[in-house]
Amino acid sequence: MKSKTTTQNSSSSSASRGSARWSQERRLEFIDYRLRWDGHLNRSDLIDFFGISVPQASLDIARYTELAPGNIHYDSSARTYLTGAQFEALYNIDNPQRYLNDLLIDASGLSSGGGVFLGWAPPVGLIPIPVRIVSAETLGCLLHAVRNQETVVVKYQSLSSVDAETRTLSPHSLVFDGFRWHVRAFCHLRQSFRDFVISRIISIEAGVVSTVTIQDDFAWHTQVSLVIAPHPDLPIEQRKVIELDYGMQNSEVRLDCRQALLFYLLKHLGFSGREATTPQAQQIILKNEDEVANYLK
Repeated sequence: MKSKTTTQNSSSSSASRGSARWSQERRLEFIDYRLRWDGHLNRSDLIDFFGISVPQASLDIARYTELAPGNIHYDSSARTYLTGAQFEALYNIDNPQRYLNDLLIDASGLSSGGGVFLGWAPPVGLIPIPVRIVSAETLGCLLHAVRNQETVVVKYQSLSSVDAETRTLSPHSLVFDGFRWHVRAFCHLRQSFRDFVISRIISIEAGVVSTVTIQDDFAWHTQVSLVIAPHPDLPIEQRKVIELDYGMQNSEVRLDCRQALLFYLLKHLGFSGREATTPQAQQIILKNEDEVANYLK
Protein backbone atom coordinates (compact mmCIF):
# COMPACT_ATOMS: atom_id res chain seq x y z
CA MET A 1 0.00 0.00 0.00
CA LYS A 2 2.84 2.35 0.88
CA SER A 3 4.56 1.58 -2.41
CA LYS A 4 1.37 2.26 -4.35
CA THR A 5 0.87 5.59 -2.60
CA THR A 6 4.47 6.57 -3.31
CA THR A 7 4.01 5.70 -6.96
CA GLN A 8 0.81 7.70 -7.16
CA ASN A 9 2.45 10.70 -5.50
CA SER A 10 5.42 10.44 -7.84
CA SER A 11 3.13 10.27 -10.85
CA SER A 12 1.07 13.17 -9.59
CA SER A 13 4.23 15.19 -8.98
CA SER A 14 5.46 14.51 -12.52
CA ALA A 15 2.11 15.55 -13.99
CA SER A 16 2.19 18.69 -11.88
CA ARG A 17 5.68 19.56 -13.08
CA GLY A 18 4.62 18.99 -16.69
CA SER A 19 1.59 21.19 -16.17
CA ALA A 20 3.74 23.89 -14.57
CA ARG A 21 6.13 23.88 -17.52
CA TRP A 22 3.23 24.24 -19.92
CA SER A 23 1.67 26.95 -17.80
CA GLN A 24 4.87 28.98 -17.76
CA GLU A 25 5.14 28.71 -21.53
CA ARG A 26 1.63 30.08 -21.73
CA ARG A 27 2.52 32.92 -19.35
CA LEU A 28 5.67 33.77 -21.31
CA GLU A 29 3.58 33.94 -24.46
CA PHE A 30 1.20 36.25 -22.59
CA ILE A 31 4.11 38.56 -21.70
CA ASP A 32 5.23 38.52 -25.32
CA TYR A 33 1.72 39.38 -26.51
CA ARG A 34 1.14 42.23 -24.06
CA LEU A 35 4.51 43.82 -24.79
CA ARG A 36 3.89 43.64 -28.54
CA TRP A 37 0.33 44.93 -28.60
CA ASP A 38 -0.09 46.84 -25.32
CA GLY A 39 3.42 48.26 -25.14
CA HIS A 40 3.74 47.63 -21.41
CA LEU A 41 3.26 44.98 -18.72
CA ASN A 42 2.81 44.83 -14.95
CA ARG A 43 3.13 41.90 -12.59
CA SER A 44 -0.52 42.44 -11.74
CA ASP A 45 -1.42 41.60 -15.37
CA LEU A 46 -0.03 38.10 -14.90
CA ILE A 47 -1.49 37.75 -11.42
CA ASP A 48 -4.99 38.77 -12.47
CA PHE A 49 -5.06 36.78 -15.71
CA PHE A 50 -3.56 33.51 -14.47
CA GLY A 51 -4.34 33.67 -10.76
CA ILE A 52 -0.69 33.18 -9.77
CA SER A 53 1.28 34.60 -6.84
CA VAL A 54 3.42 37.75 -6.85
CA PRO A 55 6.69 35.74 -6.57
CA GLN A 56 5.63 33.52 -9.50
CA ALA A 57 4.83 36.56 -11.64
CA SER A 58 8.26 38.00 -10.82
CA LEU A 59 9.91 34.72 -11.78
CA ASP A 60 8.04 34.64 -15.10
CA ILE A 61 9.12 38.18 -15.98
CA ALA A 62 12.69 37.38 -14.98
CA ARG A 63 12.62 34.28 -17.17
CA TYR A 64 11.25 36.26 -20.12
CA THR A 65 13.92 38.92 -19.64
CA GLU A 66 16.56 36.20 -19.64
CA LEU A 67 15.24 34.79 -22.92
CA ALA A 68 14.72 38.15 -24.66
CA PRO A 69 16.58 40.97 -22.90
CA GLY A 70 16.02 43.36 -25.82
CA ASN A 71 12.25 42.95 -25.66
CA ILE A 72 11.62 44.41 -22.22
CA HIS A 73 12.91 47.07 -19.85
CA TYR A 74 11.65 48.42 -16.54
CA ASP A 75 10.62 52.07 -16.27
CA SER A 76 11.13 52.94 -12.61
CA SER A 77 9.29 56.27 -12.89
CA ALA A 78 6.18 54.68 -14.41
CA ARG A 79 6.67 51.49 -12.37
CA THR A 80 5.94 49.30 -15.33
CA TYR A 81 7.72 47.13 -17.87
CA LEU A 82 7.88 48.65 -21.34
CA THR A 83 8.50 47.18 -24.77
CA GLY A 84 12.13 47.33 -25.82
CA ALA A 85 13.15 49.23 -28.95
CA GLN A 86 14.61 46.03 -30.44
CA PHE A 87 11.54 43.89 -29.78
CA GLU A 88 11.42 40.57 -31.61
CA ALA A 89 8.54 38.25 -30.73
CA LEU A 90 9.47 34.97 -29.07
CA TYR A 91 6.12 33.37 -29.89
CA ASN A 92 3.66 33.40 -32.76
CA ILE A 93 1.97 36.59 -31.57
CA ASP A 94 3.33 39.05 -34.12
CA ASN A 95 0.59 38.33 -36.63
CA PRO A 96 -1.79 41.30 -37.01
CA GLN A 97 -4.57 38.91 -38.04
CA ARG A 98 -4.35 37.14 -34.69
CA TYR A 99 -4.69 40.42 -32.81
CA LEU A 100 -7.62 41.55 -34.98
CA ASN A 101 -9.31 38.16 -34.50
CA ASP A 102 -8.87 38.57 -30.74
CA LEU A 103 -10.49 42.00 -30.96
CA LEU A 104 -13.37 40.48 -32.90
CA ILE A 105 -13.84 37.68 -30.36
CA ASP A 106 -13.76 40.14 -27.49
CA ALA A 107 -16.10 42.66 -29.13
CA SER A 108 -18.54 39.88 -30.03
CA GLY A 109 -18.74 38.83 -26.39
CA LEU A 110 -17.49 35.33 -27.27
CA SER A 111 -14.29 35.47 -25.23
CA SER A 112 -14.02 33.12 -22.28
CA GLY A 113 -11.53 33.37 -19.45
CA GLY A 114 -8.03 32.81 -20.79
CA GLY A 115 -9.28 32.77 -24.36
CA VAL A 116 -7.45 35.85 -25.57
CA PHE A 117 -4.58 37.87 -24.12
CA LEU A 118 -6.03 41.32 -24.75
CA GLY A 119 -5.35 43.99 -22.19
CA TRP A 120 -6.22 47.49 -23.30
CA ALA A 121 -8.25 47.42 -26.51
CA PRO A 122 -9.42 50.20 -28.81
CA PRO A 123 -13.14 50.79 -29.35
CA VAL A 124 -14.41 48.31 -31.96
CA GLY A 125 -17.54 48.64 -34.08
CA LEU A 126 -19.24 45.55 -35.51
CA ILE A 127 -21.81 45.42 -38.28
CA PRO A 128 -24.88 43.60 -36.92
CA ILE A 129 -25.62 40.37 -38.77
CA PRO A 130 -28.90 38.47 -38.29
CA VAL A 131 -28.25 35.34 -36.26
CA ARG A 132 -28.97 32.06 -38.03
CA ILE A 133 -30.49 29.82 -35.37
CA VAL A 134 -28.82 26.42 -35.18
CA SER A 135 -30.36 23.78 -32.93
CA ALA A 136 -27.95 22.26 -30.42
CA GLU A 137 -29.61 18.88 -31.00
CA THR A 138 -29.14 19.19 -34.75
CA LEU A 139 -25.51 20.22 -34.47
CA GLY A 140 -24.76 17.48 -31.95
CA CYS A 141 -26.31 14.84 -34.19
CA LEU A 142 -24.34 16.09 -37.21
CA LEU A 143 -21.07 16.05 -35.28
CA HIS A 144 -21.76 12.51 -34.10
CA ALA A 145 -22.42 11.41 -37.68
CA VAL A 146 -19.23 13.05 -39.01
CA ARG A 147 -17.13 11.61 -36.21
CA ASN A 148 -18.48 8.08 -36.62
CA GLN A 149 -18.99 8.14 -40.42
CA GLU A 150 -22.73 7.57 -40.16
CA THR A 151 -25.78 8.80 -42.03
CA VAL A 152 -28.51 11.07 -40.72
CA VAL A 153 -32.12 11.28 -41.84
CA VAL A 154 -33.25 14.88 -42.01
CA LYS A 155 -36.31 16.86 -42.96
CA TYR A 156 -34.87 19.74 -44.94
CA GLN A 157 -36.57 22.90 -46.14
CA SER A 158 -34.83 24.26 -49.23
CA LEU A 159 -35.81 27.40 -51.10
CA SER A 160 -36.28 25.42 -54.30
CA SER A 161 -39.16 23.43 -52.86
CA VAL A 162 -42.41 24.50 -51.20
CA ASP A 163 -42.53 21.52 -48.86
CA ALA A 164 -39.77 20.11 -46.69
CA GLU A 165 -38.15 16.94 -48.03
CA THR A 166 -36.90 13.91 -46.15
CA ARG A 167 -33.33 13.13 -47.11
CA THR A 168 -30.66 10.71 -46.03
CA LEU A 169 -27.29 12.44 -45.76
CA SER A 170 -23.72 11.27 -45.19
CA PRO A 171 -22.09 14.39 -43.69
CA HIS A 172 -18.34 14.82 -43.60
CA SER A 173 -17.54 18.51 -42.92
CA LEU A 174 -18.92 21.83 -41.73
CA VAL A 175 -18.66 24.92 -43.91
CA PHE A 176 -18.93 28.60 -42.95
CA ASP A 177 -19.55 30.94 -45.89
CA GLY A 178 -19.11 34.13 -43.88
CA PHE A 179 -22.79 34.38 -42.92
CA ARG A 180 -24.21 30.89 -42.53
CA TRP A 181 -23.08 27.45 -41.39
CA HIS A 182 -23.58 24.56 -43.79
CA VAL A 183 -22.97 20.85 -43.53
CA ARG A 184 -21.19 19.29 -46.49
CA ALA A 185 -22.77 15.91 -47.15
CA PHE A 186 -23.55 13.26 -49.73
CA CYS A 187 -27.27 13.41 -50.48
CA HIS A 188 -28.54 9.89 -51.11
CA LEU A 189 -31.69 11.30 -52.72
CA ARG A 190 -29.80 13.39 -55.32
CA GLN A 191 -26.78 11.06 -55.42
CA SER A 192 -24.30 13.92 -55.13
CA PHE A 193 -22.32 15.94 -52.61
CA ARG A 194 -24.06 19.17 -51.61
CA ASP A 195 -24.11 21.87 -48.96
CA PHE A 196 -27.08 22.08 -46.61
CA VAL A 197 -27.81 25.15 -44.49
CA ILE A 198 -27.89 23.77 -40.94
CA SER A 199 -30.58 26.19 -39.77
CA ARG A 200 -32.91 24.78 -42.48
CA ILE A 201 -32.81 21.28 -41.03
CA ILE A 202 -36.24 20.97 -39.42
CA SER A 203 -35.71 17.55 -37.83
CA ILE A 204 -32.88 15.04 -37.67
CA GLU A 205 -32.47 11.39 -36.69
CA ALA A 206 -29.42 9.18 -36.44
CA GLY A 207 -28.96 6.75 -39.30
CA VAL A 208 -26.61 3.86 -39.94
CA VAL A 209 -22.95 3.41 -40.83
CA SER A 210 -22.28 5.15 -44.16
CA THR A 211 -20.39 3.67 -47.07
CA VAL A 212 -19.60 7.20 -48.34
CA THR A 213 -16.45 8.94 -47.08
CA ILE A 214 -14.88 12.37 -47.40
CA GLN A 215 -12.41 10.85 -49.84
CA ASP A 216 -15.28 10.35 -52.32
CA ASP A 217 -15.98 14.10 -52.47
CA PHE A 218 -13.84 15.08 -55.46
CA ALA A 219 -14.81 18.78 -55.34
CA TRP A 220 -13.82 18.97 -51.68
CA HIS A 221 -10.27 17.85 -52.43
CA THR A 222 -9.83 19.80 -55.68
CA GLN A 223 -8.04 23.13 -55.24
CA VAL A 224 -8.84 26.04 -57.53
CA SER A 225 -6.41 28.95 -57.85
CA LEU A 226 -7.97 32.37 -58.40
CA VAL A 227 -5.74 35.14 -59.77
CA ILE A 228 -6.97 38.51 -58.52
CA ALA A 229 -5.77 41.85 -59.95
CA PRO A 230 -6.80 45.52 -59.70
CA HIS A 231 -9.41 46.64 -62.21
CA PRO A 232 -7.39 47.81 -65.25
CA ASP A 233 -9.64 50.85 -65.77
CA LEU A 234 -8.73 52.34 -62.39
CA PRO A 235 -6.18 55.18 -62.33
CA ILE A 236 -2.69 53.93 -61.51
CA GLU A 237 -2.76 55.54 -58.05
CA GLN A 238 -5.97 53.70 -57.16
CA ARG A 239 -4.61 50.43 -58.56
CA LYS A 240 -1.64 50.77 -56.19
CA VAL A 241 -4.04 51.19 -53.26
CA ILE A 242 -5.89 48.01 -54.26
CA GLU A 243 -2.56 46.17 -54.50
CA LEU A 244 -1.81 47.20 -50.91
CA ASP A 245 -5.31 46.23 -49.75
CA TYR A 246 -4.93 42.69 -51.03
CA GLY A 247 -1.20 42.25 -50.43
CA MET A 248 -0.53 41.82 -54.13
CA GLN A 249 2.86 41.08 -55.62
CA ASN A 250 3.50 42.09 -59.24
CA SER A 251 -0.06 43.47 -59.37
CA GLU A 252 -1.78 40.20 -58.55
CA VAL A 253 -2.52 37.78 -55.74
CA ARG A 254 -3.50 34.11 -55.85
CA LEU A 255 -6.21 32.64 -53.66
CA ASP A 256 -6.46 28.87 -53.35
CA CYS A 257 -9.94 27.58 -52.64
CA ARG A 258 -11.67 24.20 -52.52
CA GLN A 259 -13.81 23.70 -55.60
CA ALA A 260 -16.71 22.87 -53.29
CA LEU A 261 -16.49 26.35 -51.74
CA LEU A 262 -15.75 28.28 -54.92
CA PHE A 263 -19.26 29.71 -55.27
CA TYR A 264 -19.06 31.34 -51.83
CA LEU A 265 -15.67 32.89 -52.48
CA LEU A 266 -16.73 34.35 -55.84
CA LYS A 267 -19.82 35.81 -54.18
CA HIS A 268 -17.72 37.41 -51.43
CA LEU A 269 -15.35 38.91 -53.95
CA GLY A 270 -18.24 40.38 -55.94
CA PHE A 271 -17.75 38.21 -59.03
CA SER A 272 -21.27 36.81 -58.96
CA GLY A 273 -24.69 38.16 -58.21
CA ARG A 274 -23.66 41.80 -58.62
CA GLU A 275 -23.44 44.05 -61.65
CA ALA A 276 -20.76 46.66 -61.06
CA THR A 277 -21.27 49.87 -63.01
CA THR A 278 -17.86 51.45 -62.45
CA PRO A 279 -14.29 50.25 -61.88
CA GLN A 280 -14.45 51.99 -58.47
CA ALA A 281 -17.38 49.74 -57.55
CA GLN A 282 -15.78 46.50 -58.79
CA GLN A 283 -12.15 47.40 -57.88
CA ILE A 284 -10.76 43.93 -58.70
CA ILE A 285 -10.97 41.50 -61.58
CA LEU A 286 -10.53 37.75 -61.92
CA LYS A 287 -7.68 37.32 -64.39
CA ASN A 288 -8.27 33.61 -64.98
CA GLU A 289 -12.06 33.85 -65.18
CA ASP A 290 -12.44 31.28 -67.98
CA GLU A 291 -10.35 28.73 -66.11
CA VAL A 292 -12.28 29.23 -62.88
CA ALA A 293 -15.63 29.07 -64.71
CA ASN A 294 -14.85 25.51 -65.78
CA TYR A 295 -14.81 24.43 -62.14
CA LEU A 296 -18.26 25.93 -61.54
CA LYS A 297 -19.71 23.64 -64.19
